[in-house]
Amino acid sequence: MAEDIVARVLRQWQQVHPGLDTAPMAVIGRLNRCAALLQQATDAPLVHEGLTRAEFDILGTLRRTGRELTPGQIARETFASGAAVTKRLRVLEQRGLVARRADDRDRRVAHLSLTQPGQELIDRLIPHQLDYEQALLEGLGEDRQAELAGTLAELLVLLEGRLGGLQP
Repeated sequence: MAEDIVARVLRQWQQVHPGLDTAPMAVIGRLNRCAALLQQATDAPLVHEGLTRAEFDILGTLRRTGRELTPGQIARETFASGAAVTKRLRVLEQRGLVARRADDRDRRVAHLSLTQPGQELIDRLIPHQLDYEQALLEGLGEDRQAELAGTLAELLVLLEGRLGGLQP
């Protein structure tokens, strides 16, 4: 197997600080590098539709929940700030992909839903996006993918428990 960039970084740290425990860097460094590369790669097909990954995630959230959501609910579902969601929703509304409805009791509260064109777009894009993402993971094989997904799920639960309260 070819050496990755993180292995080189670890080796360099061992030369500078022999005996330094770089095990956390081996995991977190690789997670960060993979996340950056995957983010860049998985955004590529969406650019052809004029969407960012964050906008795609909002459309997907509205589609998979199957109900109206407030901007705050969308922020929680997509792990984004309220301000970022507001900006993205403005773009999606301008494109006619999302509709806003004021709450009957409190006009300050907005309820958002997919328009017919928004639903058609996400329904058309999601299978292609998943096929593309599967192609990115092909080299691992199904068993390794399942193993990796399980390990990452364990790490995510651990981190959410430890760091969840620290998020702004």
